[in-house]
Amino acid sequence: MRRKRLKLGVNIDHVATLREVRRAVYPDVVEAARLCESAGADAITVHLREDRRHINDLDVYSLRKKLKVRMNLEMANSPEIVAIALKVKPDEVCIVPEKRHELTTEGGLDVVSQRVSLNRTVSKLSSAGIVVSLFIDPDESQIRASAATGAPWIEMHTGCFCNAKGRAAENELKRLIRGAICAHQLGLKVNAGHGINLDNIHDILMIPHLDVLNIGHSIVCRAVMVGLKAAVKEMQASMALYKGGMDVTGRRLG
Repeated sequence: MRRKRLKLGVNIDHVATLREVRRAVYPDVVEAARLCESAGADAITVHLREDRRHINDLDVYSLRKKLKVRMNLEMANSPEIVAIALKVKPDEVCIVPEKRHELTTEGGLDVVSQRVSLNRTVSKLSSAGIVVSLFIDPDESQIRASAATGAPWIEMHTGCFCNAKGRAAENELKRLIRGAICAHQLGLKVNAGHGINLDNIHDILMIPHLDVLNIGHSIVCRAVMVGLKAAVKEMQASMALYKGGMDVTGRRLG
């Protein structure tokens, strides 16, 4: 049997975080997306938060025009953001829980208690030709509720496993494995994401039936290390063009 290729969606939110720290125009998220594409990324993921703390509306519209790979828009089940998604029409939408004061997504959606609202949103997005995924913890009740909404995909929250140690980590990994098996049996496609890095990826690969891993923070952090040399050389090359500057009259010196 031919082995299934696991796809990578690169989340570039934290490229925008670097920009927003200084309210600058750089780094450019579109350029970051192009680099990810050239490196072989299968999709680009961005989270348009209600507070716009990193990715903003212009980023989303610009990326939609420029991307050659699939665009995955993470978003809260908010009327404002749903309306934007219906205008942008990304290839995929992943509905995530969102709290204003959280540092990052802290867990999965409670689909069981929000099913009526999520049913409406899934129907709207699906009717527009957008594939919908629900970001959930790997609990059977949440997986079954997700399937009942009509969403064809789930993304399992891997953060609890990635933050755990020892026996707790073993138990969380077993929960993810059981969740993936349950989802697959219900006909759902299974993605996973949150907290995945080079240290824990080996264990994540033990989860069956995975289609896409969405990874962002660890890739951006790793790029600071392995990409820094190139960035310094680029700056040195630009500085080599220095001709001595100009005096106050605009006359070139040196």
